[in-house]
Amino acid sequence: MLRTLLIPFRVLINFTWAALTTAIVGLMVIVVGIFKLLLPFPPLTRFFSHLANSVFRIWGYCMSVTFQLTQRMDWHIEGDLNIHKKGWYLIMANHMSWVDILVLMHLTRRNVPMPRFFLKYQLLWVPIVGMGCWTLDMPFMRRYSKEKLQKKPHLQGKDIETTARSCAKFKHIPTTVVNFCEGTRFTPEKHAKKSSPYKHLLTPKAGGTAFALQIMGDQFEAILDITIVYPGNDDRPVVWHLLSGQLRDVYVDIKTLPITPELIGDYQNDPEFKASFQSWLNERWQQKDATIDRLKAKAEQDNR
Repeated sequence: MLRTLLIPFRVLINFTWAALTTAIVGLMVIVVGIFKLLLPFPPLTRFFSHLANSVFRIWGYCMSVTFQLTQRMDWHIEGDLNIHKKGWYLIMANHMSWVDILVLMHLTRRNVPMPRFFLKYQLLWVPIVGMGCWTLDMPFMRRYSKEKLQKKPHLQGKDIETTARSCAKFKHIPTTVVNFCEGTRFTPEKHAKKSSPYKHLLTPKAGGTAFALQIMGDQFEAILDITIVYPGNDDRPVVWHLLSGQLRDVYVDIKTLPITPELIGDYQNDPEFKASFQSWLNERWQQKDATIDRLKAKAEQDNR
């Protein structure tokens, strides 16, 4: 019945559901975080971290409902996430929309360790969401322009320190570390401004992925290279299509990559390794660009 409502009512229902469930789950996580802060004893800290993780998984199920609440949406998934909750994994994904986070929550809600996202520092001040993510030890990253780094060189490497601290915390609880390697959402304007060599992607930033592998490479069981495509949604923001009940298809390609010794090294101090890792990531992005072309062609064929 909800699928037959006019668009304004669908937007209201979807937004209310997403906001309300986020607020409730966020507050539950924060309550757990308060106990974790007040009782800083290792056994209790680990217990509260696992409890917060379980509460966070509830949010994954809630976000999964959002995709079907006012629309009939089809998932087209190639590859699989045949892994287990008690492992450690690294996800590399392209970034088209804020909906990407909900897609990853849908994919990981059952059999995957709950994801931790690298977030922009400004999100720390979003009511409930920021504090909830802080409780879950998600890293908040600051981005500095070249001009600012020239004026304040002591800020150089701050993101590296944040990555190191966060990954050190992830070692104590099964985690899927998520890195949107492009660092920001794709838009045609950003694509043109940055002179990206890829058709559908921005140039990836290698630092975050390399440092996560350097710190946790011996613990990660695999890299999950995930490509997300929303065919037919190039004219308007994907989040609008989701809220208005017009998101019909999501195409996802999942490739499981082994972690080889060549991917682990001192990215900051070893120029040879840095060049090698950047070359590897750029090659992955070339393949991801081709995958997007293939998925878009498949979507056109499916919709004929």
